[in-house]
Amino acid sequence: MASLQRVFGKNAAYLLIGPAAIWLAVFFLFPMLSLLTTSLSDPATGSPINGYTLTWRIGNYVEALGDYWPYMARSLMYAGIATLMCLVLGYVLAYAIAFKAGRWKTVMLVLVIAPFFTSFLVRTLSWKLILADNGFIVNTLQTLHILGEDGRLLATPFAVIMGLTYNFLPFTILPLYTSLEKIDPKLNEAAADLYASPFQRFTKVIWPLSLPGVVGGTLLTFIPATGDYINASLLGSPNTQMVGNKIQQLFTTSGDYPHAAALSVILMVIIVAMVMFYVRRAGTEELL
Repeated sequence: MASLQRVFGKNAAYLLIGPAAIWLAVFFLFPMLSLLTTSLSDPATGSPINGYTLTWRIGNYVEALGDYWPYMARSLMYAGIATLMCLVLGYVLAYAIAFKAGRWKTVMLVLVIAPFFTSFLVRTLSWKLILADNGFIVNTLQTLHILGEDGRLLATPFAVIMGLTYNFLPFTILPLYTSLEKIDPKLNEAAADLYASPFQRFTKVIWPLSLPGVVGGTLLTFIPATGDYINASLLGSPNTQMVGNKIQQLFTTSGDYPHAAALSVILMVIIVAMVMFYVRRAGTEELL
């Protein structure tokens, strides 16, 4: 950095951020502008092949939200439940790795990221086999009379939420572990010396200090889970489709780019608003 400053002076900083800025402009800013212009185009004035004419048609947003709000609500609900499950499961595991794993810490971290060694599609298809109607889990639940003889887990909201939870669980665990691993164990010991119970030590020491990891992990889980469509396609049914499925169908099957783009923009605006509210309520504005 010092040598660059000697050669280029005050322009050294711009040279360093230049490649990243160009990358974001080409692969984020331009696509976003294209999405916005498409969402404000009249579907009757063009086609996916010939393009659309920008007519500032706000009605696309009204029609998209009016027609597809159940998919939006279902996506937020499924993603919210999956995020909560990831937080509960991930916090326990991250805590164990950070404070209890000892020499097995590296091995456990490798096991956490091991699912990434296979594709997202393969991992989701594995759940289709696990929850199959003639599989071990369904047969066991039927034997225990938890499920009826014709009961099933596949093609249900349960299957979709389980798929989301499994696929995005590592995104929750890793930020949680990073925050927990930074906590000085002596703080916990000091709280014990002051006669704090285990519950008080967790709520007054561990939880507040791990809050940045909680917020970061839940955001990394909730945001992609809301827009996911693979789990609903492979593990769900037409009654469990999420907004991502409808956007994918509008783009690829129906060829209705303006309404698909409008639905995408609505989803982004809702997520951004929820994220800003959540981060500010959690008191971790530095994450924005």
